[in-house]
Amino acid sequence: MTVLARSLLSAALVCLVVPAAHAQDTRTGVIEAQQAAKAADTAPPHPSKAEEVTEWIQDRLLTERPRSFFPIIDSIYSGGGFTLGAGYRQAFADNAQWTVRGLYSIKQYKLIEFGVLSTNRPTRRPVFGMTLGWRDMTRVGFYGLGMESTRGDRADFRYQQTYARATAQWHAARWLRTAATIAYENFDEGEPTGDRPAIDEVYTPQTAPGLGASPHFLRVDLRAGFDTRTSPLYSRVGTYLGGAMLNYIDPDHTFSFNRIDVEGVQHIPILRENWVLSLRARVQSTLDDDDLVPYFLLPSLGGGSSLRGYSSWRFRDRHSMLTSVEWRWIPNRLGMDMALFFDAGKVTSLRRDLDFSDLKHDAGIGLRFHTPGMTILRTELAHGSEGWKAVFSSGAAF
Repeated sequence: MTVLARSLLSAALVCLVVPAAHAQDTRTGVIEAQQAAKAADTAPPHPSKAEEVTEWIQDRLLTERPRSFFPIIDSIYSGGGFTLGAGYRQAFADNAQWTVRGLYSIKQYKLIEFGVLSTNRPTRRPVFGMTLGWRDMTRVGFYGLGMESTRGDRADFRYQQTYARATAQWHAARWLRTAATIAYENFDEGEPTGDRPAIDEVYTPQTAPGLGASPHFLRVDLRAGFDTRTSPLYSRVGTYLGGAMLNYIDPDHTFSFNRIDVEGVQHIPILRENWVLSLRARVQSTLDDDDLVPYFLLPSLGGGSSLRGYSSWRFRDRHSMLTSVEWRWIPNRLGMDMALFFDAGKVTSLRRDLDFSDLKHDAGIGLRFHTPGMTILRTELAHGSEGWKAVFSSGAAF
């Protein structure tokens, strides 16, 4: 290669390499400048309005402070209507607190309760509590026994309950929940308020067992469950399978009876919990066919926690079964869910009739407001064979 050719080649290489290197330096400089500008403009993430509301509720209303007044949106008894109340809590000793609360509903239902609770949570040590309370249910519906009654069969009764109970709860493992309760309960019947006929004007002790009596009981409950849910009060994932044995002991040996409850819940998250399929099944059964169970303590269906398209306590008998399915949409994981649901169930006088024939059912839509571990407000509209029903509750559906 001649000297002239080598010179021309070198010049060409210089013309190619130098602009490329300059371009690379320019791109690097631009990227570095963009990163520096972004870092200078970066601000702490600002929570959304829903997140702000959720945090305010969690901090002001739900957090158990050592000493505080707090509002209550709760239920005194199913069918009592919208209920408000207030309470006061105060810590004492090293790991305990006492609480007093009172509630009043638009149907004049009333509750006064005083409780003491140890605060070993969230350790695996047992949690102990004692409660003294009184409540007054002014007009509770009774439609007769079984599934064949109509809404026109309704008569009302009033009863007051005075109770004292002691409870021990123990989470032996993260997924295992156990509890034991011993309680004294006294029931007094009275004249109902409102315009509907009183129960003793329509029914007799044969059609409403225990009518006219005011029994009192020593009650012993034993409960255990396998639970992987985030919280019993609100969850989008997990399984619950549990049971309870309830023993009502009448010192007068008239109304003593035993009942067993079995329930299963499954939450199946879909697409990173954007949707959730939730399933529930429950059976309540009086064990001895010869036991006389007061009408107001019989297993029942109807209301915001069972057959949502029917009135509270709409169906009563010695045995009951309930199934529910919900398709939940989670537009805001910290504050709101929406759901389509379907419920089906029945009550029977004989355990062998607990099958899937002749079920009452309903369907509806719901809106729920919640924190990560608690349902604050649940509103639902359900339709059954007797029309539409609206549900307002401060608790989870299941």
